[in-house]
Amino acid sequence: MKVDELVTTARDAFTVKRVFGEPYEKDGATIITAAAVAGGAGGGGGHDERGQQGEGVGFGLGAKPAGAYIIKDGKAVWRPAVDVNRLFATIGAVVIVYLLTRPRVARLRARAVRQRR
Repeated sequence: MKVDELVTTARDAFTVKRVFGEPYEKDGATIITAAAVAGGAGGGGGHDERGQQGEGVGFGLGAKPAGAYIIKDGKAVWRPAVDVNRLFATIGAVVIVYLLTRPRVARLRARAVRQRR
């Protein structure tokens, strides 16, 4: 892929349509979904000692649900999306840290009690 092709493709990929979905109606409310979109690009070129030249470019695009705007009776409300996997991973990490540090905290407390006597 050439640099000018990458720029054209990236321009098409990074549009507001990637962030906001098409509005739709349900139960008298208009719902507009939204996503967090991130991307990056890179490229390079060069030549070897025999004079052969080459170039390359690439880019990546990622998106995850962020939430939705719900419009009903003239009022707009933001409802964030909950990433259950991330929530469970965070809770699991906190529990593991607690379980690993609990014996050390108990030893430090016991030592502090002994030193007060």
